[in-house]
Amino acid sequence: MITKVLIASWLVATTVTIHAAGLGMVLSHVSRSTVRPADTRFWPITWLLIRIAWLLIVFHLLEVAVWALFFWWENCMPDLESSFYFSGITYLTIGYGDLVLPKEWRLFGPIEGLTGILMCGLSTALFFAVVSKRILLRMGGKETGLTE
Repeated sequence: MITKVLIASWLVATTVTIHAAGLGMVLSHVSRSTVRPADTRFWPITWLLIRIAWLLIVFHLLEVAVWALFFWWENCMPDLESSFYFSGITYLTIGYGDLVLPKEWRLFGPIEGLTGILMCGLSTALFFAVVSKRILLRMGGKETGLTE
């Protein structure tokens, strides 16, 4: 049991590490963006958000892949495709129930699901922060007391 707890902890830590690196890259991309901070016109902000979404999706897919490769390596699923499918629906907490982990590994499903919820929440927070900063800068910080 302790071995499985350590393995699950390693998978969570690896997922968080990938996500932290991804968020750092996204923030670096946003800071180098040619869109001026106060520019909230439709196309510039939309294009920026599309690029952010693409980058975040890539990192979420890498995180799903870590779990999928583990499930495949441990023969928890019949093949690699099933491992990716199971990992994706678990990470995103869709959970169709058409594939399940073997009894000895079944606690990894909820752990991956909880980890996925947290990572998706961090991605949502990043979107909110980018959009909020654009709006607050446009307002000039008058109502919020923010200045830059």
